[in-house]
Amino acid sequence: MKRLGILTGGGDAPGLNAVIRAVSRVSQANGVELLGFKNGYNGLIHGDYMHLTMPHISGLLTKGGTILGTNNRDNPFNFPVQESGKIVYRDMSDKAIENLEKLNIGCLIVVGGDGSLAIARELSEKGAKTITVPKTIDNDILETDQTFGFDTAVNTATEALDKLHTTAESHHRVMVLELMGRYAGWITLYSGVAGGADVILIPEIPWKIEKVAEKILNRKRNGKYFSIVVVSEGVKTPEGDYVIRQTIKESGDPLRLGGISHVISKMIEDTTGIESRATVLGHLQRGGSPSPFDRVLATRYGVAAAKLALDGEHGKMVSLKNGVITSVPFEKIPSGCRVVPTDHQLICAAREMGISFGD
Repeated sequence: MKRLGILTGGGDAPGLNAVIRAVSRVSQANGVELLGFKNGYNGLIHGDYMHLTMPHISGLLTKGGTILGTNNRDNPFNFPVQESGKIVYRDMSDKAIENLEKLNIGCLIVVGGDGSLAIARELSEKGAKTITVPKTIDNDILETDQTFGFDTAVNTATEALDKLHTTAESHHRVMVLELMGRYAGWITLYSGVAGGADVILIPEIPWKIEKVAEKILNRKRNGKYFSIVVVSEGVKTPEGDYVIRQTIKESGDPLRLGGISHVISKMIEDTTGIESRATVLGHLQRGGSPSPFDRVLATRYGVAAAKLALDGEHGKMVSLKNGVITSVPFEKIPSGCRVVPTDHQLICAAREMGISFGD
């Protein structure tokens, strides 16, 4: 094998560059050239790539984002093309496979979340040789214990909670912090416990405003005139609806969640009479230099992916299981989202500490 390919798809996450660096170093050590496709699957369709050599990967370990660029819209099986002045969507998967063959790429390493990995699996079913690396700050990919990017996002969210504590205490307010995570509450649960939240609301546990208000008013009666509430963007309203900020039809995940914190903040103020404020942390959770844990995990994933590809393996996702890096065949990865079990040890520990989940 003379060439490998790599692309980063979906939302960015701290540690992407560390994966690129690891794959590149292992490839170079084995005399194999590495091509990096730019801007996710868009670069694969258009043949837009760069030769990843030592100067490109120098200093990447500590750098957030991805030097290859990424997007979460360009699906080769439903790809936007311009025809007669209009944008239409076509199946361009054959073109993607053709480009891999034309460039003599023995295996394509796809680093992404559930959408990007699903596309890699579909390409594999059509004959392309692919290896995938699970990436998302949401930590919601099945068949792996943890994705890189999650630890850094938790650190960022915890720092935000630390800062909200001081202003909440000074003004005797309830501060509601909204965090990413889509339909899984991993970031909210971990940062809520680490940041000393009084109420943690996650999609996996139905909540009632009466229970949230009860916790806040009990704190006030005990001389605590402020409270910290942390909520996942995927938490539903009491009526059972998601709060949707935007809908992007051409995206594989068209719903952009956001705004539940403002709904909950008003409900708290109306119910308790205590002044409340909402903060949406948003894309700050995706940014910055990866934590040491994410640098190590991303490096381990990258090395494992490169070794699988160089050994002629394909149709597999690298995975972290009980602290060990392994791999899982695509056909053994179920569809769906890895959510927080309601009997998770950290939930049980949080309840023992008196943290309310609004139920």
